[in-house]
Amino acid sequence: MLKEISKKQMLDRIRFENPWWVDGHIEEDYNEMPRRLYFEIFKPLVYERDIRRAVVLMGPRRVGKTVMLFHLVEDLIQNGINPQKIIFITIENPIYNNIGLEQLFSYAKEATGLKDKNDWYVIYDEIQYCRDWEVHLKSLVDSYRKDKFIVSGSAAAALKFASNESGAGRFTDFLLPPLTFNEYISLKGLDRIIKPIDLKWKEHITQFYTSSHLEELNKHFLDYINFGGYPEVIFSEKIQANPGRYIRQDIVDKVLLRDLPSLYGISDTRELNSLFTTIAYNSGGEFSLETLSRQSQVPKNTLKKYIAYLEAAYLIKQVKRIDQSGKRFKRDNFFKIYLTNPSLRSALFSPISATDEMIGNMVETAIFAQWMHRDWFTPWYARWTNGEVDMIGVSESTLKLLWALEIKWTNRYYDKPNQLKSLYRFCQENNLNFPIVTTLNKEGEKQHKELNIQFLPSASYAYTVGKNSLEKKKSW
Repeated sequence: MLKEISKKQMLDRIRFENPWWVDGHIEEDYNEMPRRLYFEIFKPLVYERDIRRAVVLMGPRRVGKTVMLFHLVEDLIQNGINPQKIIFITIENPIYNNIGLEQLFSYAKEATGLKDKNDWYVIYDEIQYCRDWEVHLKSLVDSYRKDKFIVSGSAAAALKFASNESGAGRFTDFLLPPLTFNEYISLKGLDRIIKPIDLKWKEHITQFYTSSHLEELNKHFLDYINFGGYPEVIFSEKIQANPGRYIRQDIVDKVLLRDLPSLYGISDTRELNSLFTTIAYNSGGEFSLETLSRQSQVPKNTLKKYIAYLEAAYLIKQVKRIDQSGKRFKRDNFFKIYLTNPSLRSALFSPISATDEMIGNMVETAIFAQWMHRDWFTPWYARWTNGEVDMIGVSESTLKLLWALEIKWTNRYYDKPNQLKSLYRFCQENNLNFPIVTTLNKEGEKQHKELNIQFLPSASYAYTVGKNSLEKKKSW
């Protein structure tokens, strides 16, 4: 006769997952890990008790969601919450198979030995392994009005779609993206090489960040491009020596071969893998459905669907095009696609060098990755016959053109601004007099005809966009 997992085994496992019930702290390994800068934005959502909502922490694999939850546990304890009233359950563990969220909550309370009915903090990690989790979570929020529920999951597509459909008014979604470049610098303890400066741009003084050690900053920027999207990778030389084994197997393969196929009923994973590989190799490039179909060997009628899936899983971002007059095209025949994390490319192929023929595309990808942390704003790009501008700021509400950016990994155009012909034409036609051009390590303002061109090192610009994006989120 087959034996079932006993209730005692279940309670023992829950106690094992919650060591702070005994010693009042999370495990030392987690305590020693530096906190992501996103933690200070995430934390207030948990402490908010006036609004009865569960907090849903989403994000791609390995960006530090579980570690952030352990840091949350420690923060709750430090702020006077009884450690025994903080419950942490990893849904992925097979011992919890086919057990509902409410039953797990009941078991956990029993495991503590406390008789309190209210004011529990309940954390479910890897929530996507619970079938119909959003229905059960909504029921918990409605039934246990004085408890706070926090869940996390790596299947961003499942979480996003499900929470939108079933958790309206009951869930607060929080997306944890890959590291910004300024988070990378912070986690590595390199803030000493950064210096803030007041920069005059568009006739206003704005906060910008640069370095007195640009050569060192560029070295770290290159490391960020190759390895920097994942907290675990930046601290491990072993993983950096073979990033493909770690990132490809643990992140890419699980998403492409398991998460997305199970979510959307994809039977031919080879097509999905081929498409993602093609996009990753050409990140920052312009695509059309025709060329992408030909290169990836994926039929056009399948492409749009797969691109949407990869975007929902936060692996890629599709970017729209305007012409030299700033007008949208009636048909989006051409578009750019960026990896949300440049280090995905290094994992699939090989780390890139400062002189690699694809370094320009990857610098552009890394800079775009900083803009993606502004989930309320996405740059466009301009393309027309014989001309292109890398990134264009377009107002979401008025569609007014705000700024133009040209990304370069060279000082050539600092010395010869007259060669920026496409940028000049675009700015002239759209009355944009203050474009920005990134460089290798040169900075300063130069005039070319009626344009006031601000030249900034690519690494400094990436740091600034990432930092300002997080600061803006903190102020909301």
